[in-house]
Amino acid sequence: MSQQPAPHPRGGLYFEDFRVGALFRHRLTRTVTQMDNMLFSNMTLNPQPLHIDAYFCETETEWGKPLMNSLFTLGLMIGISVNDTTVGTTIANLGMSDVRFPAPLFEGDSVRVETEVLAKRESRSRPDAGIVDFHHRTYNQHGKLVAECKRQAFMLKRPAATIAV
Repeated sequence: MSQQPAPHPRGGLYFEDFRVGALFRHRLTRTVTQMDNMLFSNMTLNPQPLHIDAYFCETETEWGKPLMNSLFTLGLMIGISVNDTTVGTTIANLGMSDVRFPAPLFEGDSVRVETEVLAKRESRSRPDAGIVDFHHRTYNQHGKLVAECKRQAFMLKRPAATIAV
């Protein structure tokens, strides 16, 4: 009987552990708040009233209330995925593509995230690493898709001494 290889001591999976087609339904969920929106928008010097001015949103937008900053949403989506997939094993993010926000996310909404492994390949330049393509999706509490992106991550391979035979 084959034993499942151990994850990185921090919990992340190594390049070899990812299976194309695998779907991770991340356990961490989060309710987003006005404070999240205000802090993130201010930290990134984004004065867009669509995120930080309730009166503007009430009187001049179709939403009637502030939208969560989309870059906060993107960061939260990827951040939620890290604990189950890449903590301690990512060398670097190589890029993100096909970033979409098909429905609005508002303060007070709760999000859940899932990640699908789309592809993987060994690195041509580093024998200790590989590239994994992920598709992250974020849903609100009503099951509505509010964000998604594809991401390429440069991942560590399992150290040779710990590969099970």
